[in-house]
Amino acid sequence: MKPKYKRVLLKLSGESLAGNEKHGIDFDTVLKFCEPVKKLVDMGVEVAIVVGGGNFWRGRSSGQMDRTRADHMGMLATVINALGVADALEQFDLQVRVQTAISMQQVAEPYIRNRAVRHLEKGRVVVFGCGTGNPFFSTDTAAALRAAEIEADIILKATMVDGVYDSDPKKNPDAKKFKTLTFQEVLNQNLGVMDSTAAAICKDNNIPIIVFSLDNPQNIVSAVCGEDIGTLVE
Repeated sequence: MKPKYKRVLLKLSGESLAGNEKHGIDFDTVLKFCEPVKKLVDMGVEVAIVVGGGNFWRGRSSGQMDRTRADHMGMLATVINALGVADALEQFDLQVRVQTAISMQQVAEPYIRNRAVRHLEKGRVVVFGCGTGNPFFSTDTAAALRAAEIEADIILKATMVDGVYDSDPKKNPDAKKFKTLTFQEVLNQNLGVMDSTAAAICKDNNIPIIVFSLDNPQNIVSAVCGEDIGTLVE
């Protein structure tokens, strides 16, 4: 297998890191996701990762709480996940750097774009925490922003479904799966691939996205090698 892309950004949801526990971090699950990352690095692919925080906290479902404070709590949740992913990657003898959009220098580097790119060029995996560092922006938007900043060739959006459908495949057995989509179609049809801000950033900067299932973690390698899995949005 030969990689199709040189520099990729992998977006992992917080829920995926919880495994069957549905909450917190299931470390065995995280190790399964990190094994294909090791394969990619060995193939010469530069890998950056953005993690969500939904396995600990969701700002948008915090009820009566002030939205800004709730989102700050969500950003801190992503740091817990980023450190967990970094630890798992290091167990595969990878060099890893965690960078956070909110400064917390005792546990991670501050996000500095040029430093992140330099780490990638040296074969290190960079894990981005704290989203964009701003409330009201999702970690999908953070993934799109970081991908644009580091000039990633593609975003790998690893989810719990095997692509993008015209309706929820869990609720509608006749839901139709898309093989390819344009960003305009995603925005016009409100398909829920990612929020509109993230989709607009990808559209404006010509960054394609592959949406695929993490049921088989090796799909991460297959996606980077250009195999026909999931849904390609470009």
